[in-house]
Amino acid sequence: MTELPENSTRYFNRELSWLAFNRRVMEEATNPAHPLLERLRFLSISGSNFDEFFMVRVAGLMGQQLQKVEARSADGLTPGQQLAAISAEAEMLADNQQAVWTAIRADLAETGIHVLDADAIEGETEAWLEGHFRDQIFPILTPQALDPAHPFPFIPNQGSSVIFDLVRKSDREPVRELVLLPTAIRRFVRLPGNPARYVAVEAVLKHFSHLLFPGYTALGAAAFRVLRDSDIEIEEEAEDLVMTFRSAIKRRRRGRVIRLEMEESISPELEAVLKEELGGSEALLTETGGFLGIGDLAMLVDEDRPDLKFTPYSARFPERIREYGGDCFAAIKAKDIVVHHPYESFDVVLSFLGQAAADPDVVAIKQTLYRAGKQPAVINALIAAAEAGKSVTAVVELKARFDEEQNLYWATALERAGVQVVYGFIDWKTHAKVSMVVRREGNGYRTYCHFGTGNYHPVTARIYTDISFFTADPRVGRDAAQIFNYVTGYVEPHGLELLGISPRDLRNRLVEMIDDEIAHARAGRPGAIWAKMNSLVDPAVIEKLYEASNAGVEIELIIRGICCLRPGVPGMSENIKVKSIVGRFLEHSRIWAFGNGKALPNDGARLFISSADWMQRNFDRRVEFMLPILNKTVHDQVLDQVMVANLLDNEQSWVLQPDGHYTRIVPGEDGSFNLHRYFMTNPSLSGRGAALESRKPVPKLQLKRRRNPPKAKAKA
Repeated sequence: MTELPENSTRYFNRELSWLAFNRRVMEEATNPAHPLLERLRFLSISGSNFDEFFMVRVAGLMGQQLQKVEARSADGLTPGQQLAAISAEAEMLADNQQAVWTAIRADLAETGIHVLDADAIEGETEAWLEGHFRDQIFPILTPQALDPAHPFPFIPNQGSSVIFDLVRKSDREPVRELVLLPTAIRRFVRLPGNPARYVAVEAVLKHFSHLLFPGYTALGAAAFRVLRDSDIEIEEEAEDLVMTFRSAIKRRRRGRVIRLEMEESISPELEAVLKEELGGSEALLTETGGFLGIGDLAMLVDEDRPDLKFTPYSARFPERIREYGGDCFAAIKAKDIVVHHPYESFDVVLSFLGQAAADPDVVAIKQTLYRAGKQPAVINALIAAAEAGKSVTAVVELKARFDEEQNLYWATALERAGVQVVYGFIDWKTHAKVSMVVRREGNGYRTYCHFGTGNYHPVTARIYTDISFFTADPRVGRDAAQIFNYVTGYVEPHGLELLGISPRDLRNRLVEMIDDEIAHARAGRPGAIWAKMNSLVDPAVIEKLYEASNAGVEIELIIRGICCLRPGVPGMSENIKVKSIVGRFLEHSRIWAFGNGKALPNDGARLFISSADWMQRNFDRRVEFMLPILNKTVHDQVLDQVMVANLLDNEQSWVLQPDGHYTRIVPGEDGSFNLHRYFMTNPSLSGRGAALESRKPVPKLQLKRRRNPPKAKAKA
């Protein structure tokens, strides 16, 4: 691997790049093209993302600092230097979130959705809220005195509380009380009737504190919130992985406090108490005059106002499968199929598994489960197959962050039904999304496979853009069987025919393909690389891309989130362009294309889908796949339709500049193009079958090549 220079001239800092991504998410909340409640949804997502960033990434850096680990990041910063830079940028982002909330709140009021301040609790509003408080909130609350006999209580991760300074009326004795807001209490109380009126529960609690503390006068009260270290580390010598994870999940609630958020109006006395009890010397402390816990604003998005939300969209079911009477196996056997989520329904994946469970000729099902969510459709199909006497193997990943508890629950349910549950490697995550069905046909067996760039998660499949690929290619079936044997029995794969997998050879395969493009460019032929992913971090791959750029390879990258590569730098990366797309749907698919001696797109391009981003963890610490797309129709759809549409988009796209700033693209004289709108209104190529010939053709996308970057405007 390339020896990394310890400076920031070649790489952007990973953590600061992530904060830049979350800023792009937040700025969609100011986009007038989105309906108002959808703008609020973007703001709440930025808040939830922000929390997770502190609970995992910042927690990790603070842990390194406490252990005096001085390992530098690729851009040359120590953990302490990174924390200082993160703290400054995070505070600016938090202030921006509050400003955006203030603006959206005013806009909501104009549409008949009001979020009331505490001083608006009066008259009929006060009378109704008092009854609600007595009946629905008061019974759940447990105030706790803070004195030598009652030490400061434990505040769970993401827990919100209100601390009170009181004085007893009878003897003027000061008393300090703390009230934890249980998760059973919703963050906002909605008053009955219309227009819609909401009051934050902490405002209700403070207003009616005299009911909670009769005989006392409140001198001061302030809400606060804590974020704790939520990463789970598992020792390689763990004897019982399931029991270890059950214990670790419980410990996570009690992790070290990473961030303490307080109301700006908090008194110096109460602030001192919180800092002493929760802040410690290492926690990041912040005060805000706005709303604590921006992610909780998602509750307001549930208001029944379709006029303030995106027009509902119903995903299509692939017509190719309907042409075979809904028989997934017959359709897949005839030709490979690609399904483009969320424009085409995830129901086709459920139908594939459901048919496998019910088909008496199916003898075995093998399935990876990274995030299955709380909806049991996939789990039920596997259980039904096991109960029907089929051999069913489920690889359940316990290390899927924040889904560990749900995955343990599914693993237990699967085992009870007779499914062989395997937890994979202790030190690697099984992140590959693969389903394999073995079916008796004629005198032998045929293997049907599904490979996905996203999870087997029916909910996220409605909002994440992902690729599902179905094939009965025997070569793919043999390779898939080796992947499962690798995870379940640690049997090292040999002689893989089409698939590349990590941590075995994925990085090397990728580097070899970049080297091939370098060779084409040096021989005077076009060298071209297109790649779409969520994050680009791996220094070895970044250095290889720099080498390709210097050789004259034209590189266009669509990276939604983190990008540590510095594009457009003369003499280093002048032939590399990076864009990020943030819009109605979350861009999640991983697609790689290599020109193979011609400009992209072309019929002979080498095209792959993958479960992996270009990060060290995906190459070195996860089981991932890369799969070549060889079928002509599927090749055309993924390259000429999906990838070209992503490159053409100029309504939801941001361009990464050499200095690390992102600028939003402004549609020019050529008109505007929104890739989400395009796919919502135009059927895909692969899934249409005969309908492709008998109906109006899908508009052909034409990529106009420009040497100059698209017109952009400075970030607001």
